Amino acid sequence: MTERAPSPLLLIHPSRGLIDEKFSVIVQHLPPFIEITLHALIHSDDGDLWEAFGHYVSDATGLVNVDSNASLGGTYDGLEPMGLLWSMRPVPGSRLGLRLRKKEVNTPVVVTISVYRGHMGQGFNEQTALASVVAERWYMAPGVRRLDITEAGVTGTLFLPSGPGPFPALLDLWGGGGGLVEYRSALLASHGFASLALEYMTPRTSGDSTSHVGNEYFEAAFTLLKQHPQVCGDRIAIVGLSFGASVALGMAVYSTVIQPRCLVCVSCSHVQPVKGSLSDVFADISKNAQNTRYDEENRVIWRDLLLPIPTDPTKKVDMGKLPCPVLLIVGEDDQNWPATESAEDMKQMMEKAGNSHLLTTLSYPGTGHLIEPPYSPHVRVSNFMMTQTRQKILVLWGGDTAPHSHAQEDSWKKTITFLEEHLYRTTSVTSQSQL
Repeated sequence: MTERAPSPLLLIHPSRGLIDEKFSVIVQHLPPFIEITLHALIHSDDGDLWEAFGHYVSDATGLVNVDSNASLGGTYDGLEPMGLLWSMRPVPGSRLGLRLRKKEVNTPVVVTISVYRGHMGQGFNEQTALASVVAERWYMAPGVRRLDITEAGVTGTLFLPSGPGPFPALLDLWGGGGGLVEYRSALLASHGFASLALEYMTPRTSGDSTSHVGNEYFEAAFTLLKQHPQVCGDRIAIVGLSFGASVALGMAVYSTVIQPRCLVCVSCSHVQPVKGSLSDVFADISKNAQNTRYDEENRVIWRDLLLPIPTDPTKKVDMGKLPCPVLLIVGEDDQNWPATESAEDMKQMMEKAGNSHLLTTLSYPGTGHLIEPPYSPHVRVSNFMMTQTRQKILVLWGGDTAPHSHAQEDSWKKTITFLEEHLYRTTSVTSQSQL
């Protein structure tokens, strides 16, 4: 009697971990030199399905190891151990302009990974998988605490690391889309930083949909964080993306209340009226509305709204007065904000003023505007809700999937190192233009 061959065995390790933690994917007990497809599927908090897949061939022992075997095709190719996550895209037939973002950070991202016979590109739900496993990816590590903040006129969510504290802290500012976005703060708390995800530019914080909070709102948020009993009040940084990074620069230079230990500014510009409020910034931008461009598919390109970078010193933050270290993270294919041109002008301003030793710049080719925590799917285009008109448009953010994803992984590691250096370790600031 012929001995029956064992069924394929699909292994994921670790099956439960943080969203920025690598995992290994191994398939055993396959026939030798057989073509297979590894497929990953996520059901988002918005109810949409996202997928990624890679084509592999088993070796002479019937093994596929994603850490050491290259994908021959699919949504990614080459030796890409985490390609099953960062190359995710909406399944065919999905709504237009989706962006995968975690809304409920107290629940995991559930990833179903399956192996199919042959090299497939579609119809996964119509086929029976040879094997499937489920992996959990968390933004909140065990012991991280989530606290709703609605005091001193401030609205947000504070995440505290596990342990007794007090902890170095971060004020976390997202971009012009407004709303309360928690997942980055949750992940930063999982790395040992108290982090306040601040809500702003929404009716709940500004009173109505056509006005913006004043600079006093950000000062109140910083003060609240500084005075929290679980926070080291003299070890607070600001992390900002896009418009939030521009706010961070302005506050660090001009506010007498906000005195951060350091800044992390992702996809930002320093072009804004000196000591201006959000309303002043938006008013200036609206004057250049004629510079809005559209690509061949009528998707909005906003990067020219701030170009050319002004020479008038009253139109940009005086970077020569920046009192703390700043990490600039720049996508060289940013189609939303002139991040590259702004970074170069900031560098020149700081060199002229003699404080360029405070500047560290990470610049990435093929990378767009939405630089997220690692292994987040690259989103080149997505829907964007205009804060004032509530009109939904399609915005071109830029970037190509593989280089953008590699930039997210590299910049995140260096962000954590930068924050640890300036918030946990007491070292003198040294000159460094590139980490």
